[in-house]
Amino acid sequence: MNFNSDKAIFLQMADRLCDEILAGTYKDDDRVPSIREYAVLLEVNTNTAVKAYEELSRANIIYNKRGLGYFVTPGAKQQILTERKQTFMKEQLPELFRQMRLLGITLEDVKVAHDMQQLRP
Repeated sequence: MNFNSDKAIFLQMADRLCDEILAGTYKDDDRVPSIREYAVLLEVNTNTAVKAYEELSRANIIYNKRGLGYFVTPGAKQQILTERKQTFMKEQLPELFRQMRLLGITLEDVKVAHDMQQLRP
């Protein structure tokens, strides 16, 4: 995984696991990779992975079954969707619309560009 410097690595790891939950890789009550497995997979220190899992556990996205590992909390996918939509609407969308205004891009321009993307193989 390529990490960027804008955000702590453990938060980027947590985001990645959330992405995998959103994509359906892990569903309610599915076991997720162990901390050690995830650290090896992403080539990070185990302590960094521990922080990511602790963050997700605090947010009630995953839960620990002692001796068995971590599992996806039922309803986690909807919780992630709700939180990410709110963040997008508050943080990214206003900047997107500001840039569109500055560049003279209309919603119709976006629709045309989207339709053209759909036609590409």
